[in-house]
Amino acid sequence: MVLAGCAQLPSGDGDDDGLIDALTAAGLSARWLAWDDPEINTADGVVLRATWDYPERLSEFLAWADGVDLLINSAAMVRWNSDKGYMLDLEAAGIPIVPTAVFAPDETVSIPDGEVVVKPAVAGGSRGAARFTDPRHAADHAAGLQAAGHRVLVQPFDAAVNDGETALVYIAGQRSHAFTKGPMLPEPGEEGQLDESGLYLIESLTPAKPSDDLWELGDSVLTAAAAAVGVMPASLLYARVDLLGTGESGPRLLEFEAVEPSLGWRQLPATERGPAMARFALATAAALARR
Repeated sequence: MVLAGCAQLPSGDGDDDGLIDALTAAGLSARWLAWDDPEINTADGVVLRATWDYPERLSEFLAWADGVDLLINSAAMVRWNSDKGYMLDLEAAGIPIVPTAVFAPDETVSIPDGEVVVKPAVAGGSRGAARFTDPRHAADHAAGLQAAGHRVLVQPFDAAVNDGETALVYIAGQRSHAFTKGPMLPEPGEEGQLDESGLYLIESLTPAKPSDDLWELGDSVLTAAAAAVGVMPASLLYARVDLLGTGESGPRLLEFEAVEPSLGWRQLPATERGPAMARFALATAAALARR
């Protein structure tokens, strides 16, 4: 089987270091390959881990995903989750979300009052996302994204992000671990710092021990996302639920990620990282066996 990266990160960004050993211990022969390496088509299973160039090659990537004999997570989940318009599906399912408006390339973008975030609906690593206090600048950024063929998301800037996002990690539909992501978007008018690969903004991550109400919302998000695609939560090898806020308004969903999210293994102490990776490996082996 193969852990799929991309040409810029053919063996991931380092966070998944140790997974190959865990998969080997579970009886699997595993290696890394870029998703567009022709050799990957001979694998008996492909787990998406660092395919972070796909937003620029979406049609090609989705066509490839549809053709993989056993893709984990599934091509149906990848197709649904690759466009952040999924937020509206989850809102319709009763999930409290950060308010989100989606505009097609040929639609007029409406910019609400106050500070906003404008970003492409298909993107990774916060590329193309920016904060604005001037509605004219926000509209110009949205127009530029639309001119490039992107659907555009507009969200009010939520000050709770200054306290960090809580990232809840699930393995095979079960709670695994969590970490906190520090603010990524720079102040309006400033540029974020990209990793040397150019694929994602550099993040500040720290361990987290979420409260029960955060995990309960995460469970609801996972269930709603699985239902949107017509699968059981346990069929998702991995998923990450990013939440904001714990105040009077309660936590709300910022993102659900089941394509190729970082899983924050390095935020776990070694005594917990090994068992968590072992659970991931055993769940992978079970998915291959079900095939």
